[in-house]
Amino acid sequence: MSSEHYSKLERMYLQANINTQLYDTTTVKISEGLAQIELKISEKYFHALGAIHGSVYFKLLDDAAFFAVNSIVEDAFVLTTSFNINLIRPVHKGAITAIGKIKSKSRTLFVAESTLYNEEGKEVAFGTGNFAKSKIELSEKIGYK
Repeated sequence: MSSEHYSKLERMYLQANINTQLYDTTTVKISEGLAQIELKISEKYFHALGAIHGSVYFKLLDDAAFFAVNSIVEDAFVLTTSFNINLIRPVHKGAITAIGKIKSKSRTLFVAESTLYNEEGKEVAFGTGNFAKSKIELSEKIGYK
């Protein structure tokens, strides 16, 4: 795999509307079989009890696992076919970092896991997902540039 591929994936991720308009403090680093995504916590992500909502945990865990997989697929966009998460502890402040890694791969299925850490390095959530190669080409049309 090439560093150009990783850079294009990083730009594609950061330029997506959800990241420019809602998760605007997101950073990403992708390498072969690995993705790291960080988000600075804001009250806009809080539920009624003053901690980040589970949907934020899900997004970061899924994204990290997804990009770990797409890092080894250079010709097509991959798709999440299932993803399960486990929440361990709430987060109220600071930054959180999701690290995604590939667990296994076959011709048609990829399995990846990701772990979410608070800024003290404590695990706050983890997840595992299944991913499949789509028929959608990685191209400038979808922000892969």
